Amino acid sequence: MKSSTESLSPTRVKLTIEVPFEEFKPNLDKAYKTIGAQIQVPGFRKGKVPPAIIDQRVGRGAVLDEALNSALQGWYTQALQETKTTPLGQPEIDLTKFEDGETIEVTAEVDVRPKLDLPDPSTIEVTVDEITVSDEDVDEQLAELRERFATFIDVDRPAAEGDSLTIDLSAARKDGTLIDEAQAEGLPYVVGKATMLDGLDEAVIGLSKGESKTFATTLVGGELKGEEVDVTVTVQDVKQTELPELDDEFAQMASDFDTIEEFRADLAERLTRGKRLEQAAEARDKVLEKIIEQVDAPLPDGLLEDEIANRRQQMDQQLAMAGLTLEDYLRDQEDGKSVEDFEAELEKDVRNAIVAQFVLDQLVEENEYPIDNDELSQHIMRRAQQSGEDPNAFVQHIMEHNHVPEMIGEVLRGKALAALVESAKVTDGAGNVVELANLRADGTIGSDEDEDAEQAD
Repeated sequence: MKSSTESLSPTRVKLTIEVPFEEFKPNLDKAYKTIGAQIQVPGFRKGKVPPAIIDQRVGRGAVLDEALNSALQGWYTQALQETKTTPLGQPEIDLTKFEDGETIEVTAEVDVRPKLDLPDPSTIEVTVDEITVSDEDVDEQLAELRERFATFIDVDRPAAEGDSLTIDLSAARKDGTLIDEAQAEGLPYVVGKATMLDGLDEAVIGLSKGESKTFATTLVGGELKGEEVDVTVTVQDVKQTELPELDDEFAQMASDFDTIEEFRADLAERLTRGKRLEQAAEARDKVLEKIIEQVDAPLPDGLLEDEIANRRQQMDQQLAMAGLTLEDYLRDQEDGKSVEDFEAELEKDVRNAIVAQFVLDQLVEENEYPIDNDELSQHIMRRAQQSGEDPNAFVQHIMEHNHVPEMIGEVLRGKALAALVESAKVTDGAGNVVELANLRADGTIGSDEDEDAEQAD
């Protein structure tokens, strides 16, 4: 078999495949066996009908068609390998020459990734946020930990801010009709958190065990979203929240440290490490964004539209499950985007995502980035962790559905992105040069020590 390529445009090529008829004979033999097993001819056992009889009964043309259909995919795959062509979609295959006994000619037109003129990454300059961890940041972490280790004491007094309550809720329309789906009993609630309904905090403050109060509010979710209702809240019990003191005893209870000073220092280091990873991720995004801005990347016809349609379909399904329309969703967002603004932003995001993958795939193709089994295994484990699936089940799914090449591709793109970020000039808001290394395939950047610490957290 011989194959060649012809460029039709920056994003489309035509493969021409020529197959000598002698190489087609194994497919013909297989076709005769397949058809012979499907017909019955007096005097011959099923599956043992000679080719000449099959030609008489069903015709040589039917056999040629059967053989050709079984051979085309294999020829196309082999041609892709021989010409080192990576397709972006399904091909349009045309049988251009097919005469019994003569060389067969097939053409296949397919979309491909365009060859990009990439900028020198050392000329890319970006600025990221400066890393700052204040005493207030540490205090906030300690406050959250104190709440986790809080104790609750029953008290015989009216509810006050910070108390932990058990409440019943009953919502009714303005005409007094109870709303079946808005009745609940035994709900835990912390006064001052405002996590349920507008007006609930004000209603429960001052209520003692067994007392009730009715207040007006607007429902914010579900099928009744936006409806004005009257809600009756009944307090079942009142518990006072007792927070532990910030002393050495608390440090020993909440950590592996003996003193509160050591614990505070460790929290500050953890916060710094987290902000360093956030800073590195910001650098990654900005470097890639700068490169995308400087790249003229033609897209294959229909690729952008298809990907936008896929994104919209996924979003529509999620919104439908939540009982929302796109207009409802956008109306609830703080930025208040219109549908037109949303569509324009979606198109831009999809285009940038496609171009980013083109850039990284070209870098992978041009460079021989090393990859070992440990890197691949670690990446697969991270993906399993991110998905929330059992790691063994995740690995089994990958093996059964041949997703290993996809995982390898993700690791290699991560290495390509790491090379870009490390080559670029990254400074923080104070003008300090930010040294970055070890971009992981999941999109974070950090040292092995960082990753070990994250997993320990």
